[in-house]
Formats: sequence, structure tokens, C-alpha cells
Amino acid sequence: MLAARALGVYPDGMSTRQILIALLAAAALAAFTDITDARQADRPGVDNRAERAVETIREHAAPLNDEADLDPLLNRIGDARLVLLGEATHGTSEFYTWRAKISRRLIEEKGFAFIVVEGDWTPCYRLNLYVKGLLDEATTAREIMAGFDRWPEWMWANEEVLELIEWLHEHNKSLPADERVGFYGLDIYGAPESKRQVLEYLEEADEEAAEIAMHSYSCMSAYAPDFSVYSRAMASGAASCEAGVVRVVETLRERADDLARQDSKAFFNAKQNAYTVKSAERHHRNAVRGGAMSWNDRARHFHATAVRLLEHHENRGGGVVWAHNTHIGDARATSMSAQGMLNIGHLARDSHGDDVVSVGFGMGGGELLAGRGWGDQVRTMTSAPPIPNSAEDLFRRAGVERGLIVFDDAMRDGPLSDIRGHRAIGVTFDPRHESQRNYVPTNLTRRYDAFIYFDETTPLRPVR
Repeated sequence: MLAARALGVYPDGMSTRQILIALLAAAALAAFTDITDARQADRPGVDNRAERAVETIREHAAPLNDEADLDPLLNRIGDARLVLLGEATHGTSEFYTWRAKISRRLIEEKGFAFIVVEGDWTPCYRLNLYVKGLLDEATTAREIMAGFDRWPEWMWANEEVLELIEWLHEHNKSLPADERVGFYGLDIYGAPESKRQVLEYLEEADEEAAEIAMHSYSCMSAYAPDFSVYSRAMASGAASCEAGVVRVVETLRERADDLARQDSKAFFNAKQNAYTVKSAERHHRNAVRGGAMSWNDRARHFHATAVRLLEHHENRGGGVVWAHNTHIGDARATSMSAQGMLNIGHLARDSHGDDVVSVGFGMGGGELLAGRGWGDQVRTMTSAPPIPNSAEDLFRRAGVERGLIVFDDAMRDGPLSDIRGHRAIGVTFDPRHESQRNYVPTNLTRRYDAFIYFDETTPLRPVR
């Protein structure tokens, strides 16, 4: 959590003291990278490790010009049911565009049943209803995106996602209602809206349960509309709201048979909203303790949501996860693990083994969207060239402009497996101070199953 906050990946609810600790942790990671590079350079015969890694990239990286060039990745995915697609920044057009290309092929060729993104459940669920043709015909995806009102709304309200949503909408028209492909959100920061959704659902479906939920949520209601206030209250010694949010989940479980008979899809939506509130409470409560607990709460929610979606779609098809590299790349192959941090890449491999394929994304340089601080005006920024001997630097030295490399067993023990910095930029970024703190020490071939690199990038196009 600490390093991720310093990178702008971890969003809100932190005290000044925690931010200071985060910056110190980021400095420690930079020092770790320096020490690793120095040790490699000092060891006999290691001077050429970087050049050997560059040669490996030249030999195995295939150019990406169109969707047909994704064939090696589709072959690697095989029968896997969970494909995790990363990004090195939240504001790069190429990452979104190529994740969409991969997702379309998985849907068309392998029958994948859903896409779930690092976005809030409730607004993404409105897009889910749209792509499945369950909203009024006059409603448009652009109108839905215009209603995204939590920063950084541009992460999902952008033209690149809009194109994918419209494709899903058209694709689903030819399918039976129960086979239509879904679009969902993984994250917990829209929990106040999720709480409202649970109450509105129960008012219609079960008045007694609605009264229980209203009473149980009264504690968290005091912290709406921004649950990060709850973190500060916990730091001041306020009473925990844990019992109430857990009680709502238990109430839904107790009445599951009856509620599911009434409307199974509405019940699933309400249940996931309740899980979101429960996870958000724990996440914000643990934020005041420092360490990795709060980050891990969010990671476990990501993983549990993806698993629930696989179960909800009755195992009829796999799922695609879109999230930052810090979430989808196995944390055990990075310095995150030394801090006790989990992520969905780690948890999914543990729970689903070979049924999981993780694809990392990287960039040499170029433009992206971000804010200089949380809630700041989004703007187009330019990233610096890769730091020497970073993963991105190797791809640039190999002359890759747009390329895909699928890691095989030999590469996992070869020069590409050396620990190197790997770029990570979040929703906040200041290019004036880009440095090693924007790089996570990584064994690239263990963190991912495949890697996609763009030497120069362009920014996302927000929906206006």
C-alpha cells in the first residue's frame, strides 16, 4: 500500500504521517533497485546480462500491428478461464485499445462471458445493463458515462471504453438474454452509492430486510458521501461500523433463496453492492494502521469479485480483468511481496492455477492523462524516457516499437528474469519529479505470462 500510494496508484484516506511513510518506502524501493543493479554489475560475467536480455527480446518479441498479431497470446491463453490484462498507467490510450482488442477476441473465439474493470461496481453495472439491452432504448452509453461523477471519472468515461461498450452492445444483440456478455466493476471506492443501491433494492424486495439494513447502515451513513472520512474518524478513536455492514451481508445470505427466486440478477447486484460496502469499511478502517492491511483488503475484494462473477455466469465462459499492473502482475515477483502486499495476480494464481494468464503492459515514453494530485484537474502529461536498465529500457534498446512477448520456461530463468525496475504510474503523476519511485523492482518473467510494450504512447480521450 505504501509504495503504491507514492506512485499515485493508491487513492485516498491517508494521514500526513502515512503519506510521509509512503514516500520513505518509495525511496527504499529506489535504493533496492540501485543496489540490485550494482550487484549485477559487480558480479563476474554479469556485465552483459542486460545485453543478453535485450537479445532475448529481439529474438522473441513479435510486432503488434493488428489483431491477428495477437495469435501467440491467444495460443498461450488456451483454455484459461481468467485473463488479467494490466496497464502501466491509468491514462494511456494504447493500453485500453489493445486490452479491448484482446477482450473482443476472447469473447468471439473463446466464449468469454464478462469483462470486469478497476472501476466502481454501481456505474459499471449501469453499463452492464446497457450492453445487455436492459435499459430504455433512448438511453445511450455516452449519457451513462456522463453520469460518472467520482474522480478519476476519466479512467472509464473515455472514448476508448465507449467504443468497446458499443461493440458489446451490438455483439449481444444476436445472443439469447442469458448468454449476453457482461461489463462490471471491481473497486470499492463507490461504496456510498453501493449502500444506497442495497437499501433501494430491499425496499422493493423485502421490507423487513430493508429495515434491518437501514439500521445496520446507520453508522456508515454518518460518513457519506465520502467514506475516506471514516478513516480519519478511526484515527481519532471513533467506534467501528464493522458489525453493521457485516449484518447486511448476513441478512442477504439468510434470505438468499427467496430473494433469488424473485429476481436472481437483481439479487446478485444487491449482494455485490453489499460486499462492496463491507470491503470498503474494512479497507478504510485498516488504512489508519499502516502497513499492507488496507491494500490487501482491496486486493481480496478484487479477487473475490472476479471469482463471484465466474460463478454467476455458471461456468459457461471465462472472464477478463482490466486493472493496473500493480494489481494483475503476481506480487510475489516484485518488491511488493517484501512489504506483505497481495494482489489479484497472486491470489488468482493460488486459487485457479493454470486457469489464469496475466499480461503486463509497458511504455517507453509519450503522453498520458493524470492529475498532479488526488482530485486535481486531469491533464495531458509527458513521461520521461525509461531509467537505465529498467524493463522498459531493455525493450527500447531492443528496438521494439509495439510488440508482444510470451514468456516460456527458458525465459523464466534467463537474463529477462533479473530484478529490474518496471514503470508504474497511477492516476496522480508529476512528470517534473518522475524518478525511480515510479518503478517497481520486478522479475518480469515471473510477474506475468506475457508482456506488451509500446515505445511511444498517446493519452486517453475523455468523454465530453
